[in-house]
Amino acid sequence: MLSALARGESGLKDLAKPFSMSLAGACKHVRVLEDAGLVRRKKSGRDNIIRLNPGGLKKAHQWISFYERFWRTRLDALEGELRKGERHE
Repeated sequence: MLSALARGESGLKDLAKPFSMSLAGACKHVRVLEDAGLVRRKKSGRDNIIRLNPGGLKKAHQWISFYERFWRTRLDALEGELRKGERHE
């Protein structure tokens, strides 16, 4: 859904269509994304218009970047230890 919304805002029905999910299922999914701050929902009559929330995406990116650095350091250290073991065999 986030990929679809990257191309522009979308109605809930259109957003659900490619995933073969019910409108209720799509609504629950969007609610989770909304609670996470990744999307915003606007009522337009009976329709829900969904769009990305750049601020929420920035926070998610910062969080992921922190843990990417955390794991990269540890995985690089593991790789170094494994290579040491290969040299001694």
